[in-house]
Amino acid sequence: MHENIVAAPQLAKQGKQKIEWVKRNMPILQQIEDDFREKQYFRGLRVLVCIHLEAKTAYLAQVFAAGGAEVAVTGSNPHSTKDDVVAALAEDGLHVYARYDATPKEMHQYMNYALDLQPNIVIDDGGDLVELLHNERQQLLPEVWGACEETTTGVLRAKARAKADVLEFPVILINDARCKYLFDNFHGTGQSVWDGVMRTTNLVISGKTVVIIGYGWCGKGCAERAKGLGANVIVCEVDPIKAADALMHGLRVMPLHEAVLQADILLTVTGGKHVIRREHYERMKDGVILANAGHFKVEFDLEALQNLAVEQKEMRHNISGFCMSDGRWLNLLGGGDLVNIACADGHPAEIMDTSFALQALSGKYVVQNRSTLSKDVHRVPDEIDEEVARLKLKGSGVSIDELLPQQKAYLENWED
Repeated sequence: MHENIVAAPQLAKQGKQKIEWVKRNMPILQQIEDDFREKQYFRGLRVLVCIHLEAKTAYLAQVFAAGGAEVAVTGSNPHSTKDDVVAALAEDGLHVYARYDATPKEMHQYMNYALDLQPNIVIDDGGDLVELLHNERQQLLPEVWGACEETTTGVLRAKARAKADVLEFPVILINDARCKYLFDNFHGTGQSVWDGVMRTTNLVISGKTVVIIGYGWCGKGCAERAKGLGANVIVCEVDPIKAADALMHGLRVMPLHEAVLQADILLTVTGGKHVIRREHYERMKDGVILANAGHFKVEFDLEALQNLAVEQKEMRHNISGFCMSDGRWLNLLGGGDLVNIACADGHPAEIMDTSFALQALSGKYVVQNRSTLSKDVHRVPDEIDEEVARLKLKGSGVSIDELLPQQKAYLENWED
């Protein structure tokens, strides 16, 4: 293995404080860690974690290590890596390869360093490791028992590979689990995106017209929070069912070329490429705030924006201003990266507790079902989804009712 990539080893103590704080607020993972430590499901196995590398991800990696795994960690986004957390993990004995603001070339190199672990289990975010394994590191494929994918984008990439019959190991679709999209995508994205926008701009949301492009679970959460903050919300969609859903939630729905004329804040939440293009920049209001809440830095055509600008300058930390030829200024947050990561701290710990619990238990599921899992995409089993929800309630000190035997029998008996 390559030696660790640690930009600021002197910050290890600060990183450990961050990890300890999130651990205190992640009761589901605490319960799973206790079980993993006792049962040692991963003893002798190698686990590679490639997710936004901050304190919550660090704790997930430590949970796998507690289960007996040799663990390597790298980041899935250069602007989400926290150097103090990297230092803490390195001091804790894990293999770690990441630094804040790494170049694309460095990111690629760090992922390859991590892949030198020859992982049995891959915990991925966006499908980058799955792509690397298939395109550049095929010699490692026989060692890979399976992967667990965190995001919508990664799920789409895995499904495309499976459809083309070129997926070489099982992929568990974490993002499609109910405990993922109901909590992480809706509540987590809804809160953390506006946290990033507000702390970066220091501007009020109330009274502004917010245009949200994409009304999946993430977009829905962003719209709900914007509405709660007093914004006038417009939704742009290509899916008629999602558009109708937005309409039924009391939101305005219109084509993008009309909506950009009204936007004070424009938020992309699609996972698609070049959703915002030259023709949109040319119609935007002076002072508009542009932010991306999709996975990759591709939703805005940044080359077109730069080519249109007659002047560029930093308006404020994490706000890049682009002056158009007619004097309008367009303000891009976080360089077009994920606004809740580049401009804030990502999802709250309690939210990632559910998502990372799914990752941990799905990793165990791959280990225990290796011989029967086909080289295809697989849903998170319902029993894992429900176990995470039960652990969530238990960690929150909440109990619920159960059906009586005769009630359950009635619901299952179609004849009565």
